[in-house]
Amino acid sequence: MKNLKFYIDKALKQHFALGALNFSNMESSQGIMQACKNLKSPAIISVSEGALEYMGAEFTMAIAYACKKICPYLFLHLDHGKSYTVCKQAIDLGFDSVMIDGSSLSFKDNIALTKKVACYAHKKGVLVEGELGQIKGIEDNVVAAENHFTDPTKAKEFVEKTGVDMLAVAIGTSHGAYKYQGKQTLRFDILKEIEKQLPDFPLVLHGASSVAKTLVEQINNYGGKLENAIGIPTKLLVKAVKEHNVIKINSDTDLRLAMTGKVREVLTTKPSEFDPRKFLGSGRNEITKLVENKIKKIFLSENKA
Repeated sequence: MKNLKFYIDKALKQHFALGALNFSNMESSQGIMQACKNLKSPAIISVSEGALEYMGAEFTMAIAYACKKICPYLFLHLDHGKSYTVCKQAIDLGFDSVMIDGSSLSFKDNIALTKKVACYAHKKGVLVEGELGQIKGIEDNVVAAENHFTDPTKAKEFVEKTGVDMLAVAIGTSHGAYKYQGKQTLRFDILKEIEKQLPDFPLVLHGASSVAKTLVEQINNYGGKLENAIGIPTKLLVKAVKEHNVIKINSDTDLRLAMTGKVREVLTTKPSEFDPRKFLGSGRNEITKLVENKIKKIFLSENKA
């Protein structure tokens, strides 16, 4: 059976990315799963601490099991675990990988916490992602007022001392729907320096939603209020995949926007509708379309399963 490590290695060699797509209910997971099944694309279904608490461990695992049974090249991942305790919980539940986010700590403390998680996870056959540098923005319990770019000179030491399987780097991406106030750019110069220190090592981009204007307009046209929302240009993400060792690209905001916009549209245009299956089902289908587009145009992972 092909595991997550198999697809990470394949992505490195063939220069595609695994979409790390967050879900927080059944409909969003189904939308992701259907897109991956349609296009035969491996992917990571991610759960934040907040989503895990919202759904509960039992429902989270039941939903993930159903998705993986239908689409066996999906892998369950804990996104931004902030403590050893929550990472251990996810490992013990049967997650395929966990992210321990010690990016707000000192370099020394980040290493110590990340190593502790990695030691436990590897005994259970679970992969670990660490983060060096800090990404601006807000996502669930992750809050940072500004970017602290990854220091390339520390990347090799961090990986060697922690034993992580993937490294999340900060090169200008940002959490949430409001990623930029000025020029939309990524620090590829920093990324190149990191890769000199860590050749052929799997790298991760968080806060990489594109925040398409059509998604924002759909929400605003049906009573929402998202002013000046802006994301990462597709061409920059494609460059990170094609020319660098970025094999995992996280997206949460775009999926929220797609679901919310479609639900707003249905409830606004059909005010007598009160069947959740109708408006949530429409949101689910919108997520499928969004993820299919990302698979084809950003992740480049179609037919890689």
